[in-house]
Amino acid sequence: MKTPVSITSVASVSALGLTSKEIWDHYKNDQHFILEHDFDGNKAFAAFLPKELQRSVQKIRTENAIFERVDNSVLYAMHAARQAMKLAGWKKGDDVGINIGSSRGATALFEQYHKNFLENGKAETLASPSTTLGNISSWVAQDLQSRGPEISHSVTCSTGLHAILNGVAWINSGMAKKFIAGGSEAALTPFTIAQVQAMKITARENLDYPCQALNFQKRQNSMVLGEGAAVVCIEPGEVLGAVAMLTGIGYATEKLKHSVSISANGTAFQKSMKMAMGDLPAAEVDVVVMHAPGTIKGDSSEVNAVKAIFGKNLPAMTTNKWKIGHTYAASGVLSLELAILMLQYQEFVPVPFVSENKQPTRLKNIMVNAVGFGGNAVSVLISLPK
Repeated sequence: MKTPVSITSVASVSALGLTSKEIWDHYKNDQHFILEHDFDGNKAFAAFLPKELQRSVQKIRTENAIFERVDNSVLYAMHAARQAMKLAGWKKGDDVGINIGSSRGATALFEQYHKNFLENGKAETLASPSTTLGNISSWVAQDLQSRGPEISHSVTCSTGLHAILNGVAWINSGMAKKFIAGGSEAALTPFTIAQVQAMKITARENLDYPCQALNFQKRQNSMVLGEGAAVVCIEPGEVLGAVAMLTGIGYATEKLKHSVSISANGTAFQKSMKMAMGDLPAAEVDVVVMHAPGTIKGDSSEVNAVKAIFGKNLPAMTTNKWKIGHTYAASGVLSLELAILMLQYQEFVPVPFVSENKQPTRLKNIMVNAVGFGGNAVSVLISLPK
C-alpha cells in the first residue's frame, strides 16, 4: 500500500455483545446465537442483538428528539462509532471522515412508511429523508460533530470492507488523517426474511448449528440472517497502540451469469486476495476469515479460490457466520474484528463442526474476505503491529 495504515480501534454491536472481552469470551466457546423467530407468521432462523445491548442502543433515541424517528441501522452505527472513537482516543468534533454503508439501509422504517402509504394513500412528512441510505453516515457525523467527508453506500454484502477501501483511499490521498469505516445492518424484517427464503438459500433445519458455514458435507443451503454494526478507526502511519496494521487491500468483480451467481472457482476472490497479498509470499498468510455464508455454492466457491491462490501453503480457514449469522453490510467488518481479536490474543477460533481444518502454527498475517451480489469481492490483509 502507498501509505502504511493503522487500525487504532474496532467496535461493534452484534449478537456477540458489546465489549471486546465479552465478544472474545463468546468466540472462545462453541455456543451460537441463532434462534427460530416468528416473522409475522413466517418462522425463520435469525441472530438478534442481546436484550441488554438492544436497550443500550435504544437509549440513544431518548438523548435527542431528532433521534426519535431514525432507523435501527442508524442507531447501531452510532453506538458502534461512539465506542470506536472512545477506544481510539479521538475526540468529539475531530476532523474525521466517515464511511458507514449498508446493504438494506433503513429497511424496517421504509417498510413501515410504505405500509402506511398503501393503507392511507399518503406519504408521511419524514418518509423520504429518514429512509435514504445517506442517513447512516450523516447521523453519525451529527452525533460525533465530526468535520470531514460523510459517505454512505451499498455494495451489498461487501459494503463494510468497501468502506475500509474508501477510507484508505482518502488517507492515501492526503485528504483525511482519521477515518471511521464500516457497515450497519438492521434487516431482520418480515419482508427481508421472505426475500431470502424465496431465493431458497436459508437454513430450514433446527440442527445443533443451523448455519453450517464451511461444512462441505451439507446437502442444503443454511444461510441465516443476523443484525449489527461494526466499524474501525484508521489513521496513516504506524500509530503507537494500534490494534492491527492494514497491510493489503484487494478488490475485484467477476462476470455474472445471473444477478446472484458466483463462479465455481471464486474468480473475484482469487483476484482480490492476490491483490491484497501483493508481494507477500503465500506461506506468510496464516488464516483466512472466510465470507462463507453457509450456502453450498458460496462456501465451495470461496474455498476453491483459497486453494487456487495458496496451493500447498493452504492457510487455516474460519468464519463467524455459524455463530452470529450473515449481517450483510456489517459482516466483513465483524469478520475483521474476529481477525483482530485472534491477533491480539494469539489464538485461533475454529468452526466447531469442521474437524478437517488445519490449525495455524502462528498468528501474524490474517486475510479477511467479503463478497456481495453483483460479483464483487473485497479482501483485506491485516498484520500484527511492530
